[in-house]
Amino acid sequence: MKVDDPSGQTWRITRRWVPWRRRWKSELRTPTDLAPSGLGEVPAGAIVFLVCLVIAIPLLVLALIAGAKLLLALLLVPFALLGRAMFGRNWTVEARRGYAIWWETPAGDWQASMIKIHDVADEIRIGILPPRTVDADR
Repeated sequence: MKVDDPSGQTWRITRRWVPWRRRWKSELRTPTDLAPSGLGEVPAGAIVFLVCLVIAIPLLVLALIAGAKLLLALLLVPFALLGRAMFGRNWTVEARRGYAIWWETPAGDWQASMIKIHDVADEIRIGILPPRTVDADR
């Protein structure tokens, strides 16, 4: 649920669908220039190509393994979520200020978590902001 506090700040109050907290990367570090502009003579270029190939093969194998793990996780998530919803697992309700997680609390089953979401949203609308319980040291 998306609400605005009296100062105009947007808050999002939701259930956490997975048992772990998402990690957001604040900066994406990418090299701007991976290769020199010219490789020089053909033999030197061939040597550079072979070295890059030797380095790339293990990286490709690791990428395939990581892709297989991701695919397996994506196949299992629907069943895990269905089981969690049907068998009454406890849900965690979290309030995000903008997109940063600000506050979280265990809320009980599906119905109890929905009531908690509405209660927290109503409090934020009237200006009663939840205390920061996640990453309070930042």
